[in-house]
Amino acid sequence: MVYLLIVVTGMVTIASAVRSTWSPCGLSMLATITPLSQRGRGHGYPSTVAWFVTGSTVGGATLGAGMAALSVGVSALSLTAHEVAAIVVGASVVAVASDLGVGGFELPVHHRQVNERWLDQFRVWVYGAGFGWQIGTGLVTYIMSASVYLMIVLSALVGSPWLAVAFGTLFGLVRGCAVLLGRGITSVETLRAFHLLFERLGPVVRRVTIGVEAASALLIALWAPSWVALGLATMCLAWVVVRTRRWTIRRAVDARAVGRPTSIAHS
Repeated sequence: MVYLLIVVTGMVTIASAVRSTWSPCGLSMLATITPLSQRGRGHGYPSTVAWFVTGSTVGGATLGAGMAALSVGVSALSLTAHEVAAIVVGASVVAVASDLGVGGFELPVHHRQVNERWLDQFRVWVYGAGFGWQIGTGLVTYIMSASVYLMIVLSALVGSPWLAVAFGTLFGLVRGCAVLLGRGITSVETLRAFHLLFERLGPVVRRVTIGVEAASALLIALWAPSWVALGLATMCLAWVVVRTRRWTIRRAVDARAVGRPTSIAHS
């Protein structure tokens, strides 16, 4: 069970880091830290990237330290393997529901971007490492996917503070290295072509991330006794149905308040 959980956590960590690149901050970094933009500022692209990746990795380690603290708390609960499996399946189902927007449900997101004024106010190592750290923590800027929350839950459930730090560091490293995708942007034409391709790939990456979340629930559910998986899946389904009905009713009430005709879908 422990080894399976480590594998699942690694999958979710990488998927959440990759998906996070499609956030407004990720897009901003891919337009800001390029050979073209750095040349215009009189800064070296390799040194900026080095500072950014370093900052992002440290940011991921910071997140990992927080997950390690949660891991210590979870270890103190002495959860059984079946209880851990139930939590993993439940958290994965919630993540899938959030990323699919089932019934309008969505986990809280943090709408914040890095301060681009730093580019004109500070030296390259300050804004490079500073931007990287903020993005590497995963929670300080835009949160594009519930997989970030799922990663935190799974890392805590692994029960090893050192592994929790490792997963956080891996998350930050992958997020930081994403800036290397723009290493070929040396002209306005290549910048435009890159971002058109980047935009087209966004929905694909989103679906893959949701697939990884669903696979996490499936892999653990297959390991767990059938009654645990079935019982938890039933509760989660009932919860989603209730949320969906509440959301449709709330929409109907809001629509009537402004005088718009509407219909309620009965489940």
